[in-house]
Amino acid sequence: MGAWNGWYHVNGNTYGTWLPGDPRGWRAKKHRRHVAGDYKHPPPPGTDALLHQFNRRSLALTPVHLAPPQRQIAGQAFVEMLMCQGIETIALCVTAAHFHLLGRFRDAQVRPPVGRAKKHACFVLKDSGLAGRLWTAKAKVTPIRDREHQVNVFNYICRHQAEGAWLWTFRDGIYWPSTIRKK
Repeated sequence: MGAWNGWYHVNGNTYGTWLPGDPRGWRAKKHRRHVAGDYKHPPPPGTDALLHQFNRRSLALTPVHLAPPQRQIAGQAFVEMLMCQGIETIALCVTAAHFHLLGRFRDAQVRPPVGRAKKHACFVLKDSGLAGRLWTAKAKVTPIRDREHQVNVFNYICRHQAEGAWLWTFRDGIYWPSTIRKK
């Protein structure tokens, strides 16, 4: 099933913040292993605790949690790169551990432009002192089914602002205050 008018909801995590065995629930790659629960209905406490502990110890770098100024810098870089690639974006939020994006990808190639935006955010954040790996390898891509679904996703992304996320919508434009971003 294709996306309605080319619209997709894309979300991804920062490095090391959602691992196999996570107490909030998780999914095995290609669903090779059945895992009870998800983030809405977490598995019973202690389920896969050893797996989660193993994966945390196996990380090459420390998990990345973005501070509020870093969220803004990463979000602005994300929006700038998406706009440069001609991706119509109507909402983006960046939290301490993940991002959500609602955009129109005309040729159904979603991951390459999102990957370039993630890479651009990494380079820009390097200037602010955050070096190393920032994002997980792949983002989750969900096609938008219809206008109602698009509006629901837009509102869902906007609600993240109440949790401390940096939020940008098409209404804000891309004129950043000079105090935050130096050219």
